[in-house]
Amino acid sequence: MAYLFILLVLAVVLVNGFTDAPNAVASCISSRSMTPKGAILLAGVCNLFGAIAAALFFSGVAETVYLTVDFGGDSRLAISSLFAGMCAVVIWAMVAFLFGIPTSESHALISGLVGAALGGRMTVGAVRFSYIGVVLIGLLASSIPAYFFAKWIYSAIIRVCQSLDRRRAMKHFYRAQRLGAASSAFLHGAQDSQKFVGVIMLGTSLTSGGAIGEFKAPLSVSFLCAAVMTLGTLLGGSRIIKKVGEDMVSLDAAAGSAADIASSAVLLLLTLLGIPVSTTHSKTSAMMGAGALTHRGLDKGVVRQMVVAWLLTFPCCALLGFILGYIFR
Repeated sequence: MAYLFILLVLAVVLVNGFTDAPNAVASCISSRSMTPKGAILLAGVCNLFGAIAAALFFSGVAETVYLTVDFGGDSRLAISSLFAGMCAVVIWAMVAFLFGIPTSESHALISGLVGAALGGRMTVGAVRFSYIGVVLIGLLASSIPAYFFAKWIYSAIIRVCQSLDRRRAMKHFYRAQRLGAASSAFLHGAQDSQKFVGVIMLGTSLTSGGAIGEFKAPLSVSFLCAAVMTLGTLLGGSRIIKKVGEDMVSLDAAAGSAADIASSAVLLLLTLLGIPVSTTHSKTSAMMGAGALTHRGLDKGVVRQMVVAWLLTFPCCALLGFILGYIFR
């Protein structure tokens, strides 16, 4: 049972790799600073290093996920609820991928687990609301500040560079964008791999009949999640990159650099604080902030579509998890 559960989680990690990670390099592709293949390869490598660094130096994100829900003392019921939650995440992720909408697997994961725990135990005691509060804070803190910070940075770049030769200045921004894309992918690996490490440790604790106690994950689990996520990233995510980097907004290297700096700063701060956040929300919001000041601006229809999908992720995954949790019990 434990091996079957781990395979299911790794399937979700693989999906996360090709639906979530491409957002880290979407601005780099949008500004033509890198080719799509080169950017995806960069994202895959940096994802791997980010996940390994998180495993070695900061595991607060994994611990938050590990302690979010209480599946109760019945191990069989707990495992069935956990399976239901992961199935809800896979279903939601694949539906979003088919429409090319970059949703957050992070919040799908938390909401799917919460819904499944409620559906399995049929009591609000299954949810540790203090940890849910941390997740919701992360949802707001990863999007709104990234939007306004990117907008401020790009407006400052415009003022500083207006008297400079545009062609020369852009060469420097092309280099900066590659570093920005690498840092975004690194932080995505640090954030998202740890969330799934938390789920695997939760599942192995339940399948072994142990109680949910102090969190401690072996490095082998972190390395496994990192490798699978990297594989998923290398499989690509061209549909989502097109939606974010071409349909929603078109950035030059300067605007893309502003988006990279803003999203990386927000992600780094929240990761160090141990708050589970969405790379998708942070990077896409930063691209919206910088893109709002470009000549083309934003495609409001695509922005509206994304925001609606983000708002629906938590309730829809929770409802899906609840239904599957009730059926699986």
